[in-house]
Amino acid sequence: MRLKLATLALGAVMAAAPAMAEITMSALSYRTGPYAANGIPFADGYQDYFTLLNERDGGIGGEMINLVECETGYNTEKGVECYEATKGEGVLVYQPLSTGITYQLIPKATADGIPMHTMGYGRTSAKNGAVFPYIFNYPANYWDGASIAITHIANEEGGDLTGKKIALVYHNSAYGKEPIRTLESLAEKHGYELSLLPVDHPGQEQKSQWLQIRREKPDYVIMWGWGVMNQVAVQEAVNIRYPMDHFIGIWWSGSENDVLPAGDGANGYKALTFHNLGDDYPIYADLKTHVVDTGKAAGAGDQLGTALYNRGMYAAMLAAEAIKTAQEMSGESAITPAQMRDGMENLEITEAKMAALGLPGFGPEFKVSCENHGGDGYGAVAQWDAAAGEWSLITDYYQSDQEILAPLIEEDSAAYAAEAGVEPACN
Repeated sequence: MRLKLATLALGAVMAAAPAMAEITMSALSYRTGPYAANGIPFADGYQDYFTLLNERDGGIGGEMINLVECETGYNTEKGVECYEATKGEGVLVYQPLSTGITYQLIPKATADGIPMHTMGYGRTSAKNGAVFPYIFNYPANYWDGASIAITHIANEEGGDLTGKKIALVYHNSAYGKEPIRTLESLAEKHGYELSLLPVDHPGQEQKSQWLQIRREKPDYVIMWGWGVMNQVAVQEAVNIRYPMDHFIGIWWSGSENDVLPAGDGANGYKALTFHNLGDDYPIYADLKTHVVDTGKAAGAGDQLGTALYNRGMYAAMLAAEAIKTAQEMSGESAITPAQMRDGMENLEITEAKMAALGLPGFGPEFKVSCENHGGDGYGAVAQWDAAAGEWSLITDYYQSDQEILAPLIEEDSAAYAAEAGVEPACN
């Protein structure tokens, strides 16, 4: 039995699982459109990890993995179409890689009883599993990212942000707006002045925002961008000679694609991350032997070791570990979406487990529960070295400000429960 994967044209869907495949996974990917440069490496990493498990291990728990890929173009309508066309195939979990698609699918997936993993994106308050029983966003969410960015800036400033100016340059969408409430609450706590600079889709036009930054001279700029917006922003920052080590992107603004076009000017730019970087991990030897050298690598096979390839691989690894947990809990190898949900809610990632998978020190340890579908909110800061052409972690993983975030999550999830008629419960 071998991996069956189909890359689909926009709007088209193929969900024909091989007759012997027992575990069906989905990949709502985008290899086309203005966000393709970032969508491709994530999709390749996600696919290659499952290919490795099929080729090296014979799947998971004796069950081969059938990955059904559907092209969304990062378009919310297309993403919903992909979901509707594939959900009947027994897909265990959806990972939309889009906050807009996530918001549309939350009520649908919940009603259908199919879990959804929105790792580091989507609706932050879905962390409250009592209200969102089928939605998971571990190991970190946008509000964690906003808090970690402010903590890093505070550390750089000796712990005092009083009177400092911080600007947020953000994608003018549900995704880009997610951190605003958190940054406003943190501004009240730390005494900094926050300015908001929206950038319309896809982000190629942001000259006026950077002219404003040049006039107002914020002490730090935080960015919530994606796709072409990121590389344009980095280049604009270079053009106005903004100090790159005071410019910090969320984890979706921290790939090689975002900094390479600006050349040496991007040196020192920072980005958040919730996993480690590079290819110095034992798993890469297995990927070479079982995936690359056998000609089974996804796409052009040229993304291994990049930041977003690692993230896609990490997402697949977390899904695979949840499948193993569900198989152990149920005593069955061919699990259902409902059993997958239970596996995700009881997932525990430890350093020993990551090391055994060939990914020692790759991410923070965390444990999922009904009350906490989002992990513990740990993240780190990476910095771009233009001469070396690589990202490196420059901090340890540290936790977001739970004193600020916990009440916000409780408030937002309670509002959703009231609006959707959900009775919160953890049984």
